[in-house]
Formats: sequence, structure tokens, C-alpha cells
Amino acid sequence: METKNKEGLYQEMKIPEDIKAEISENFIILNKDNKKILRKFVPLINIKIEGNKVILSSTTKRKIERKLFFTYIAHIKNMIKGLKEGFEYKLKISNVHFPIKASFNKDKNEFVIKNFLGERKDRIINIIEDVDIKIYGEDVIVSSYDIEKAGIVAASIEKGSKVKNFDRRVYQDGIFIVEKPGRNYLWQN
Repeated sequence: METKNKEGLYQEMKIPEDIKAEISENFIILNKDNKKILRKFVPLINIKIEGNKVILSSTTKRKIERKLFFTYIAHIKNMIKGLKEGFEYKLKISNVHFPIKASFNKDKNEFVIKNFLGERKDRIINIIEDVDIKIYGEDVIVSSYDIEKAGIVAASIEKGSKVKNFDRRVYQDGIFIVEKPGRNYLWQN
């Protein structure tokens, strides 16, 4: 685990056997099957790969290095978890005035919202590659092996169904994030 000493910060993280890791310039790249995640890192933290371990170290332990050090640890853990299990965001379609119809066109990578607040024109949200969307009635499930891509798509869908020029207290229609990795926004028994 992490050790703090007078010289700086040090952490070794084990990578599972089926995941391949490499470093190219300031990027760390993790591969599994045909899935690939890469992150850019600032050179204030030294990153090395030895065998099946990623080693993070820093010679100094100023506030900026400590922040970056633990952020990079979290990024690498999320990359490994994403390649092993994947991440899932759940959204809920809420309509009070007009029934909303949502659909996902996988060929064009477009999420389409029809009849939002009685609008005749469809709202179209472009989706990033490597993200899968499934619609089950009122539930929309966004899944990906990259937590950033899944989060961006879920936020784009929520933002694309935003009510404008109406009182939010009366017009509570929209598509809202109700669950994301590690957090649930709906109270359940």
C-alpha cells in the first residue's frame, strides 16, 4: 500500500493478469480484449510499470503532489474496475404534462427524445462511442467500461431534457439521473 516517508510518496498497485498496461509519453493505457482506456498524467508524479504492477512515486510531498498522487490512484482503480465490471448510470423518465418517448439509434449514435413538453421537433443528443444505452419503459440505463464516457453521456441526456422558459416547480418533466456508481439518489425501503 501507500507509504509516506521523508523522501516522498510511493504506491504499488497490482494489475489483474488479463489486463495489459503500458505507458506512452504522459499516457497510461490499459487494454483488455478489444477495450482500451487511456488517461493523461502530469509528470509531477512518476509512473512505472513493472510486471503486473503500476508504481506511482513522487520525490516531494507538497500539497499539489499529494492531490495528484491520490487522484491518479483513484483513476487507475476506476480503469481496472471498468475493464473488469463496467460502470452503469440509471436515469428515470419523468413526465407530468406530455408523455415522453425516448429511443436510441445505435447506427447513428443518437439518443432521441420525442414529444418533450409537446414540442413537435425531436431533441437529439449525440452519444460518444463505446457507450451502450438501453431503455426499459421509464428507465434508461447508460453503461460503459469508461466511467468518464458513461458520466458524460448520462449528463448530456439529463441536460438535453432540461425545461426552459417554464416554471420548474410546475413543469417537472425530464430525464433525471437517479443512480450512478457508488451513489443512489432515490430513497428505497
